[in-house]
Amino acid sequence: MMGVIKESSVRVNLLKVEVIEGKDMKMSKTTKIYLWLAIAATVVFGAFAATRIVAAIKFEINCGAFMSRAAEANTIELASTNLAKAIAYAEENDLTEGIVSIFLQNPNNDIGFWYNNMRYGYEEMIGLPEDASALERTNLLMKLRESLTDNEGTILTPQGIEIYPHNKVFFWWATLSTVAASVFWLIWGIRLEKENADSKNDAEKKASGKKKS
Repeated sequence: MMGVIKESSVRVNLLKVEVIEGKDMKMSKTTKIYLWLAIAATVVFGAFAATRIVAAIKFEINCGAFMSRAAEANTIELASTNLAKAIAYAEENDLTEGIVSIFLQNPNNDIGFWYNNMRYGYEEMIGLPEDASALERTNLLMKLRESLTDNEGTILTPQGIEIYPHNKVFFWWATLSTVAASVFWLIWGIRLEKENADSKNDAEKKASGKKKS
């Protein structure tokens, strides 16, 4: 009988510990609000990242890939056909002039230069006489490759052209959502830690009060 009582007493004490630990996980309404704000800001940033990735993939498929094929082509016909598709995409999406940069006017981000560079290369290829020598054709292909790629063979495009002309919107979208998410998560973590510490202190005070009584 005494063994059963002792076993029951142990179970009750364990239950009390579980309840106290459960209280540690409770949050005040204000802390919950910060949690939801942090989650919302994180979701907004996630939407930015997803939209940026989709835009980059779309540009690569419809323009970058054709520029790469034009640079790697072994004949004038192949190069001009693929470059024409890249130019058509640029024109359809108004990627013919402007600066991608937001604050500093970096020449590397000049869309007009990038577009005209492709355009002049294309016009030079289609203007090549049919009786042009193999050397002339090879030199023109080499010139095109050098104008479209860097020394490592990477296609040259203004950084961020895939989201032009909405670069400012994307910049503030990323900046504000990142700052908001960081601040809200930090505040939530601080408040939660403080509330858990207060809850433990209250539980310890109640436990010591019961022992004294």
